[in-house]
Amino acid sequence: DVEDIAEIISRSAKILGCKLPADLSMKLASSARQTPRVANRLLKRVRDFADVRNDSLIDFAIVEQTLESLGVDHLGLDRVDRALLQAIVEKFEGGPVGLHVLAAAIHEERATVEDIYEPYLIKLGMLDRTPRGRTATKLAYSHLGIEFSA
Repeated sequence: DVEDIAEIISRSAKILGCKLPADLSMKLASSARQTPRVANRLLKRVRDFADVRNDSLIDFAIVEQTLESLGVDHLGLDRVDRALLQAIVEKFEGGPVGLHVLAAAIHEERATVEDIYEPYLIKLGMLDRTPRGRTATKLAYSHLGIEFSA
């Protein structure tokens, strides 16, 4: 859960010699897709941004700038996640759409969509995998700021 990921981030920050307040560990943890590897990658990017822009001081603004620069939102969705959801919603009217067609529409490998992006979107409740193809849920529409039409 998010608390466990925040603990991992705090431990990694100490190893990297970064001073990271607990609230910022939680902020990073909420954007880390519940994955330690992603959490550590985000921490390293935050550290890099702080080194370049803020005399190595990590504060809320640096964390926000880093996440924005990386295209990561508060749920941990990145540009590809949003492109996948937008393709289903806008190009395929919410679905269903087959995996091969969806992967081609967002210029990603089928295996990457299936193994990397789909599991997290399904876990969040934004994507359904049906026998006829992938469909976007009401939650996906809401996250994208698009009105849901049945």
